[in-house]
Amino acid sequence: MGRSFACQCPEGHVLRSDGKTCAKLDSCALGDHGCEHSCVSSEDSFVCQCFEGYILREDGKTCRRKDVCQAIDHGCEHICVNSDDSYTCECLEGFQLAEDGKRCQRKDVCKSTHHGCEHICVNNGNSYICKCSEGFVLAEDGRRCKKCTEGPIDLVFVIDGSKSLGEENFEVVKQFVTGIIDSLTISPKAARVGLLQYSTQVRTEFTLRNFNSAKDMKKAVAHMKYMGKGSMTGLALKHMFERSFTQGEGARPLSTRVPRAAIVFTDGRAQDDVSEWASKAKANGITMYAVGVGKAIEEELQEIASEPTNKHLFYAEDFSTMDEISEKLKKGICEALEDSDGRQDSPAGELPKRAQQPTVQHRYLFEEDNLLRSTQKLSHSTKPSGSPLEEKHDQCKCENLIMFQNLANEEVRKLTQRLEEMTQRMEALENRLRYR
Repeated sequence: MGRSFACQCPEGHVLRSDGKTCAKLDSCALGDHGCEHSCVSSEDSFVCQCFEGYILREDGKTCRRKDVCQAIDHGCEHICVNSDDSYTCECLEGFQLAEDGKRCQRKDVCKSTHHGCEHICVNNGNSYICKCSEGFVLAEDGRRCKKCTEGPIDLVFVIDGSKSLGEENFEVVKQFVTGIIDSLTISPKAARVGLLQYSTQVRTEFTLRNFNSAKDMKKAVAHMKYMGKGSMTGLALKHMFERSFTQGEGARPLSTRVPRAAIVFTDGRAQDDVSEWASKAKANGITMYAVGVGKAIEEELQEIASEPTNKHLFYAEDFSTMDEISEKLKKGICEALEDSDGRQDSPAGELPKRAQQPTVQHRYLFEEDNLLRSTQKLSHSTKPSGSPLEEKHDQCKCENLIMFQNLANEEVRKLTQRLEEMTQRMEALENRLRYR
């Protein structure tokens, strides 16, 4: 029996048909490679590959989408994050995911932190602000609340002491002032109050710095002497604007942003113009309250009062309803303090922008042609020496309008002075007749 043999191949190879040579085994062809998508033979082994749009996982066999967030309409409100074959929605800082897992809502900072607000906590972006209930304002620490009447305010009364008022009604006005003072917390850090009485002249009864307690202040009001002469309301407003709110008389600097207010009481027509100084006061951040009784002129009250007039103008036909006006005024001041408490975003010392005031047509007590001649005379006197005299004068030029305004103001001043002189003569005549 002859000797025989058989050829064999090492692991991973198969014998070719010639029975002698070996070929590498196709691992993929065996079917046990475990590749999820496709198998590619590689030398003595194999590698798994994924279809387009997919990438191989760490196990080297299974596949996942390259970017699920881009491939589908995920519906995430803020951010989509790929997560294996799926995705998750996430939110920007300061937000949290809603129950639906897609929408985002602001985090409730007030619930998630110890805010320390005494009354109300309001979410504000990634932070919060404290607010107070009606009738209260925020204290200096930004958390506690105090009654609005405890809030800092510089308040000046401008009281009509003219003859038309009468001594009996003047006592009612004094009670009215006392009632307002009682509603405030009087102290150097809270409410400071000053008072002017006006008639033909203006008299400072007390300044913002004179009293640190309501008791002393009310005593000064009770001892006020009735002036009982003319009614120069415009002159009183000028005094208030130029002096009463100065630091020398006790007003706090604008940089402290303490609200400034004036309560102007009158019972009849002013003997001078009120609009100029009322407008200047309002333009410089003083809140103007106008209180009129009896024969007070509506147009003048509107010129004095701040906008909106329904919150700053109060009128009564007689003195019987002064208590009602007092209560409305107290509420108005309280609301103003609450509003000012929320408006702290302007730079320190910056004055509020001037509100647009309705145009008021004033009646001047001099003839228009005389004024025109005076204006022309003034304009010729101010021409440069080299300008030709025959040059036409344009009355609408800005500088000429300013000349006109200045001249008009000067004429009003002269008329006011004449009215004062006439009033003094009338008073002297009345005194003579009285003692005859």
